[in-house]
Amino acid sequence: MATLRRSIVASVLFTVFGAPCLVLIVFPWLITRFHLPAQEPAGRMGLGIVLIVLGLIPFFESIVRFVVVGRGSLLPFVPTEHLVVSGLYHFVRNPMYLSALVVIAGEALLFHSFDLAVYLAAVWMSCSLFVIFYEEPRLTRTFGPEYLRYKKHVPRWLPRISPWHG
Repeated sequence: MATLRRSIVASVLFTVFGAPCLVLIVFPWLITRFHLPAQEPAGRMGLGIVLIVLGLIPFFESIVRFVVVGRGSLLPFVPTEHLVVSGLYHFVRNPMYLSALVVIAGEALLFHSFDLAVYLAAVWMSCSLFVIFYEEPRLTRTFGPEYLRYKKHVPRWLPRISPWHG
C-alpha cells in the first residue's frame, strides 16, 4: 500500500509541478499568452480543441497505468516495478510523448501559432533524444530481455495497426 501511495503522490506532483505542466501549459502560455485570434475559422479552433482533449485522455491514462500496472511513477526515484506493456503500450512504446505532441499540435491550431508549431518540433526532437539516449538504455538495464523483446515488436513512434500481445 505504501508503494502505491508513494507512486500516486509522485505522479501527481510530477504532473502538476514537473515537465508535463511546463511542456503542455507553461511554455505554450509563454509563447501565446493563450490569446485566441479574432476572426479565426471555427473549424480550425474546433479541431484544436478536439486534439487537445484527445491528447490528454491517453496522457492521463498512461500516468494511471504507470501507477496501477507498473507500480511506480514517471520519476526516476519512484520507478516502476514492472514494465508497462498494456493498454496503448500494446501499440506504441511512447504513447505519453505522442499524446503530449497531439496536445501541443492542438494548441498550435487553437491559438493559430506558428511559434507553437516550431515549439512542437523542438519538443518532438527533445523527446526523441531523451528516449533514445536515456530512457531506452535505462529500460534495457532495468528490464533486460523483457524490454528488448517488447522493443523488437512495438514501434517507438508510429503505432502498430494491431496490438502486440507479448
